[in-house]
Amino acid sequence: MPTQEHMTGRRDFQAKDVLSFGPFSLSLAERLLKKVDDPVPLGGRALDTLIALTERAGEVVSYKELLTIAWPNVTVDEANLRVQIATLRKALGGEEGARYISNVAGRGYCFVAPVTRSIGPSITVEGHADGGRPRKLPPRLARIVGRDEAVRAVSEQLIMGRFVSIVGPGGIGKTTVAVSVAHALLNGFSGAVFFVDLSALTNPQLVATSVASALGFMVQAHDPFGSLVAFLGDKKVLLILDNCEHVIDSAAALAERVVSEAPHAHILATSREALRVEGERVHLLYSLDCPPGHADLTAAEVLRYPAAQLFMERAAAGGYSATLSDVEAPIVATICRRLDRIALAIELAASRAGSLGIRGIAELLDNRFSLLWHGRRTALPRHQTLNAMLDWSYNLLPEHERAVLSRLSVFVGDFTLEAACSVASETETDEVRSTQSLGSLLAKSLISTAPVHGPTYYRLLDTTRAYAGAKLAERDEANRVARRHASFFSKFLQHDEIVQSRFGEQDLSGYASHIGNVRAALEWAFSADGDVAVGVELATWAAPLFIGLSLLEECDRWCERALACLDDAARGTRQEMILQEALALSSMYISGNADQVRAAIERGLALEEAFGDRRHQLQLLYGLYRLLMRLGDFRAALAAAQQSATLVEGPQDPAGLAVADFMLGTCYHFMGDQAEAQFYGERGMARAAAPGMVIPNFFGFDHRIYAPISLARTLWLRGFSDQARSIARNAVDGAVSRDNPLSICVALTYGSPVFFWSGDFRIAGDYVERLIEYARRHSIEPYRAAGLGLKGALAIARDEVEPGVDLLRSALDTLSAKKLNILLTLFAGALAEGLRMTGQVEEALLTVNGAIARATDCGSTYDMSELLRIKAQILAAMPRHGRASAMGCLTEAIEVARVQSALALELRAAMALARLLSEGGQRDQARHNLALVYGRFTEGFQTEDLKQARALLEDLQS
Repeated sequence: MPTQEHMTGRRDFQAKDVLSFGPFSLSLAERLLKKVDDPVPLGGRALDTLIALTERAGEVVSYKELLTIAWPNVTVDEANLRVQIATLRKALGGEEGARYISNVAGRGYCFVAPVTRSIGPSITVEGHADGGRPRKLPPRLARIVGRDEAVRAVSEQLIMGRFVSIVGPGGIGKTTVAVSVAHALLNGFSGAVFFVDLSALTNPQLVATSVASALGFMVQAHDPFGSLVAFLGDKKVLLILDNCEHVIDSAAALAERVVSEAPHAHILATSREALRVEGERVHLLYSLDCPPGHADLTAAEVLRYPAAQLFMERAAAGGYSATLSDVEAPIVATICRRLDRIALAIELAASRAGSLGIRGIAELLDNRFSLLWHGRRTALPRHQTLNAMLDWSYNLLPEHERAVLSRLSVFVGDFTLEAACSVASETETDEVRSTQSLGSLLAKSLISTAPVHGPTYYRLLDTTRAYAGAKLAERDEANRVARRHASFFSKFLQHDEIVQSRFGEQDLSGYASHIGNVRAALEWAFSADGDVAVGVELATWAAPLFIGLSLLEECDRWCERALACLDDAARGTRQEMILQEALALSSMYISGNADQVRAAIERGLALEEAFGDRRHQLQLLYGLYRLLMRLGDFRAALAAAQQSATLVEGPQDPAGLAVADFMLGTCYHFMGDQAEAQFYGERGMARAAAPGMVIPNFFGFDHRIYAPISLARTLWLRGFSDQARSIARNAVDGAVSRDNPLSICVALTYGSPVFFWSGDFRIAGDYVERLIEYARRHSIEPYRAAGLGLKGALAIARDEVEPGVDLLRSALDTLSAKKLNILLTLFAGALAEGLRMTGQVEEALLTVNGAIARATDCGSTYDMSELLRIKAQILAAMPRHGRASAMGCLTEAIEVARVQSALALELRAAMALARLLSEGGQRDQARHNLALVYGRFTEGFQTEDLKQARALLEDLQS
């Protein structure tokens, strides 16, 4: 028996810990070695040595460690250790004992037989078992989440095909599914189901002996596979080979031979890569289903997804007692997505919910130390933290694959094979080897293919990427790899003709998968550790991509940064020209800094003229025109439009002629000349409809959408409301179908008034809500303000006056700050109307007079007649002005509408005048005047204004 000295420092074992190897079992707590059911007598020091070796089976334990364990606090010679090893070998079978314990010259000893740790039967004081055979299978979980279909499918494949491999990345739940399948099939195999955990093996040659140990027999050393197959014979058994990836060649050879020579033996393997042998059926195990990222789901809806169910179950087990709320449900969905929907990662994160809360877990996800979160103590060591799980996979890789995996961590999201090889290879000749490594990493589930249309894209799971990023830092390669990454994307974008067609002329939605990498590369290039020259190059070639994807804030930021860093040699080059043009475009929509935008456009125009690029001169002139229109400087905008028309004169540029017509038509519309606006709008549409015509999309404006909307507004003012609504609806639907956020915002901002003016508040309200949401989602603040202003105008029209006034005030403040002046008169008029309705007539008069003054400064506007009508109603409500002043104002409104060819606004003013005349007893005059205007309409008789006019005429007739 061991002395108290021998027990000093010895670990405390669980009461049922049992290590099994061959016919032997070693109870750690009882310090008892048994061969089958017979105790094997051993001295205390020999037992200490045996426990140390079996606990670290497959590893070399040094002489020094073993001496310290067996003779703590005592200095002895190595000869004493050799005596204990000889004693052990004799106890384990004499000469056969050498098969268990091997001497590694100069280093120490290694226990070379496979060892299985299990929970043995309870032991009484006398040392007798209280009954029952050791379990062959790990216990089945009380409930597995989201894997019922996988268990069913694997079971069916196994019965039909005899050999199935469950393949997937670490932590995804392969072992859980395999154990569940084993329990489900236990009766079908009459209990002959054997679980073999290969994870502890460091020597692939021990695979056969591990299986033999699980089956309870000794294999022949000279032919382990043959003796295993002979033992199986015609027996109906199911072997579970768990964690084959690190001994995959031996596991594959064993599986192939068993399946081909043992006709009733079935094999279920789990591995991070397929075994790729005859007869194998691969079942790819995918991540758990997870709530989508774009939907605002309730708690009940989120909990329909297995990933969220697993999270909440493990959170509850970890002490989180609250019920999932609708507020925190999207956070849980985000956590599950961030963890790549991997079961182990979700379990580890959820286990901290009791102490951190759901929001606390979400905040810590960006912290690399989340890789160290601990899971269940009973889990395998490699599954107790994400870091341990990934260490297991990483340490199995050859050096070149480790290097490639580490370097791939620089990618954000998806990447192509070309990008991966460029970044992962030190030299051009190294690219072939990197390609091979990429294929190997894909096979081992360390990278995955991404569901992107077109060429194959790859990605690292976020957890793997975080781990590989730490390894890259350890290799001291981070900056060198980041430079290759940034240079690759700079060259890729520079030489891509579609991207460099410049600013909206091509659909760039197919390039969205690259944007994360471009962002990361720019952040590195302009950082303290980066390279500004690389950053300037990348910002230049990425500018059209940012514009094409409506990422205007980012475009503005990086163009400003790059222009500030341009050296003298780059001034006056195409590089500066592109940056200036992109800065002008993006700043126009987000900064409100009109001076900066104008300076950028004028600088770009000067450069374009120097290079003689007529197309891009037209593009910049369009940008200048749009800026001036936004500022409400219609006279200067008209000059820019006329200059554009001169620039493209002649048949050689039909697309340019169509764009010039669109510019002139829109300008005349806002200036209040609707006849000219209709002429140019319809001519431009006819030109654009010519066969094979491709209209360039300048400055984010898709003329196929905006030109029809401008024409629709013109047609409504001209009295053709049915045509106007049809054209506007088609244009808005076209914008939504193209899914360009800026085009959608423009279409909804300028298209919804057509329905508002027609009295169709339902459609107008729907468009306005969509506008607010699109602008919010894509951070286009001026158009969000426009949406709020339109919502306020609608509220006032529906007699919801007070909220409408508040919305309009807020919108006007934002639009003034952002210099989107083109909408100010429209919203000021609506605000004045609302103020009048609440009795604030003095403020209402000041507001409408300010709008009229602004319209006059612009050389009149399309809504001047409407502003005068609103002013007349305010004057009529003020005793000191009264009816006479109001009538004079309405007479002026009618005249302005006639000059502008705006029949619809003439009707509104005529109705207001008819009411005043009727109130003064001049009913015949009122009816005569109104009938003349009403009679000029040829359509739109179901719109609100025409229905009111008809009712008023009938009332005046009686």
